[in-house]
Amino acid sequence: MGWWLKQHIHSSWGIALACATFVTGVAVSLWVSMPLFLGLISLPVLVIILCLRSRFVLIFVGFVAMVLGLSYGSLHLRGREKYESFFGKDVLLSGRIKEDASQGSSGGVSVQLDTVLIDGVTLPGSVLATGRTVHQALRGDTLEIHGRLREGFGSFAASITITKISAITRQPRGDMGRVVRDWFADMVRKVIPEPQASLGVGFLTGQKSALPTELADSLKIAGLTHIVVASGYNLTILVRLARKLLLKVSKFLSVVSSGMMVAAFVMVTGLSPSMTRAGLVSSMSLFSWYYGHAFHPFVLLPLAAAITVALQPSYVWGDLGWQLSFSAFAGVMIVAPLLQTYFFGNKEPGMFRQILGETIAAHIVTVPILALSFGTMSNVAIVANILVVPLVPLAMLLTFLCGVGVIVSVPFIQFLATPTTWLLGYMTNVASFVAEIPWAQSQLSAKPIVWVAYGIAVAIMCYWMWRKTKYSFRKGEALLC
Repeated sequence: MGWWLKQHIHSSWGIALACATFVTGVAVSLWVSMPLFLGLISLPVLVIILCLRSRFVLIFVGFVAMVLGLSYGSLHLRGREKYESFFGKDVLLSGRIKEDASQGSSGGVSVQLDTVLIDGVTLPGSVLATGRTVHQALRGDTLEIHGRLREGFGSFAASITITKISAITRQPRGDMGRVVRDWFADMVRKVIPEPQASLGVGFLTGQKSALPTELADSLKIAGLTHIVVASGYNLTILVRLARKLLLKVSKFLSVVSSGMMVAAFVMVTGLSPSMTRAGLVSSMSLFSWYYGHAFHPFVLLPLAAAITVALQPSYVWGDLGWQLSFSAFAGVMIVAPLLQTYFFGNKEPGMFRQILGETIAAHIVTVPILALSFGTMSNVAIVANILVVPLVPLAMLLTFLCGVGVIVSVPFIQFLATPTTWLLGYMTNVASFVAEIPWAQSQLSAKPIVWVAYGIAVAIMCYWMWRKTKYSFRKGEALLC
C-alpha cells in the first residue's frame, strides 16, 4: 500500500482533482464560510504540493483546493451582503445589459444587469430586472430604472421589478458583436420569411430571443432548444469546417482560422454561461490538437468548470445554463462513447447512431437538473433530434449564403432563399408537430435524494461499461457541444 501511494502520477490528474474540489468548495461556500487569509495561504501551498506528483499528496490536494474554493466563494458572497440594506425598498438602479432579453411566460421581459449602481453605490454581482417595456433595450445598453429591489436567487444577487425606465443609454461603439449580428439578421429576413428566418439566424448566432414565442415553446418541448441556444453545437460545426478546409494548406493556419472563428462567434453571441464553456473548451482543444495531444474528459471538464467559476462564482450557485451546459457536455464526452463502445464495439458510428447516442447520453445526465428545475422531461427529444439535427449544418450554410447574397446583391438570390425557406420550414414543422403530441412531456416529481441515487447508479453504470470495454477516452475528440 505504501509503495502504491508513493508512485508518481501525471500532473494533469492532480490539476483535475484540484479543479473539481475548488468548484465544490465554491458551491459549498453558500453554507460554510471561510476567511480570506486561509485562501491566500492555500493557493501557494496547492501549487507546491501539485509539484510533488505522487498519489499520496492527492489527499492534500483535494483538501487544500477545497479550502481555496470555500474562501473564494465566501469572499464573493460577502460582497453580495451590500445589497441587503436595499431589499424591500424602491431604488434607482443603473446597470449594463449582459445578455439578450428573455420573454417570460406571463408576458414580461427579463434582462440580466451587471456593473450595478444603486442610489450611487457600486455593487458586485448581477441583478435580474423584469418589466414589460424592457424589449426596447438591447444587449450592451445601460439601463437606468426605478423599482422595488428584492432578494436574489440562483446566480443573481438581487432582482427588481421595473416600475419606470428613466434612461436607455446606447454607446456609439457599444456591443459590436450584437450590432453585426442584428444587421446580418436583417439581411436574412429580406429574403426568408418568419419564423424560418429567426430559426436560421438562431443556428448561426445562437439568438434565441428573436424566436416567436410559439416556436420557442415548441423547440423546448421537443428538446431542440440546444440547436438555437448559443452553445458548443453551433460553434463545433463552424470550427470543424474551418479546420478541415485549411488543414491541407497548413496546420498552423487551420488553428489560427479556427481560433478566429471561436473569438468571432463568442463576440456575436455574447458571454452566456454555455457560450463561455463552449469557447473555452474549443480553444483548449484546438491548442492541444495543434501540439499533437488530446485532453482527457476527466481533466478537461473540471479544468473548464474551475476557470468559468473563477471568472464568475455565481455560476455554480444556481445558473441553470451553466449546469445544463456542463452536464450535457459530460454526457456527450463520457457517457455517449461508453454506450457506443459497449453496444457496438470499436466500429466508428455513423451520423444517425452518433446523434442517437449523444442525445440519449445528454438526456441521461441532464434529467435530474431538468426535473428539479422544471419538473418536466421531453419524451420526443430523441425522435426530434434525429429528424432535425443532421440538417442543421446545411441550414446554417444556406442561411449564411442568403445573408451574404443580399449584402453583395447577388442576382436571383431568391432561387437560393426558396429551398432554404423549405428546409427551415421543415424543421419548424417537425418541432411544432412533435410538441403537439399529448404525451410529448412528462411531469417528474421526486425528492433530491432520489436523484442523488440516480446519479450514483449512472456513475456505476459508466464504470461497469468502461471496465468491460477498456475504452480510451483520449481517442475521443473534445471539440464537441
